[in-house]
Amino acid sequence: MKRPKILVTNDDGIVAPGIKVLVEIVKKIGDVVVVAPDKPQSGQGHAITLESPLRLKKVELFEGVESYECSGTPVDCVKLAKSVILKEDNIDLCVSGINHGSNASINIIYSGTMSAAMEASLEGINSIGFSFLDFSFKADFTNATPYIESIIRSVLDKKTLPSRLINVNIPKGDIAGIKVCRQAKGVWVEEFKESIDPRGEPYYWMTGKFDYQDSKNDNDLKALEAGYISVVPSHHDLTHYSSIDALKYLETSEHE
Repeated sequence: MKRPKILVTNDDGIVAPGIKVLVEIVKKIGDVVVVAPDKPQSGQGHAITLESPLRLKKVELFEGVESYECSGTPVDCVKLAKSVILKEDNIDLCVSGINHGSNASINIIYSGTMSAAMEASLEGINSIGFSFLDFSFKADFTNATPYIESIIRSVLDKKTLPSRLINVNIPKGDIAGIKVCRQAKGVWVEEFKESIDPRGEPYYWMTGKFDYQDSKNDNDLKALEAGYISVVPSHHDLTHYSSIDALKYLETSEHE
């Protein structure tokens, strides 16, 4: 049987430990092409590069795997992979990560990891973003790898995903299993620390804390807290459907 074509990307940069682990997993499953940023791009969300040229450089970082580092954002990486490097190929799956740190709850909005996967889903490609709740450069992915491989194989076997996008977050330490759940409700409450530079000009560092605003337990944060891998089917339609009727009073017509 023909091996599936798998695109690998991330937002931590092409030399991050997480992407190395992910490549080792997927190259057992299919024919792999890596296109990832040449430097960390965490928190870039769905940013794209418009005002400077994008550069691709072929690199030899993963044995037996065609790999490119890109000067742009994670979303740029996916766009270039689809439109330039793999323009003659059908991509069966895009996997993004393994991110160092959580992309559960509202973090999906800010995440370069998940935005790369979402960009692929917009192109009609089944996509999975993987995140591991350990920021350490020396993070131990051992417990997570069998689950990551199982999820990837299962998605490839099914061939179609209704949402085309899955957000997977993995707890550190022992893993109790997998839970398919919804995104938790919560927001980041930011604070900005002000200081003065040597020229006497103010500058700011953003800090803050997460405000959990969910009253139920069927969400990704509660699953992770209990030691489960959270699997959240996600999508890019930001319509708040229950508000459509409530806003009908805004409608007008030239013919009325």
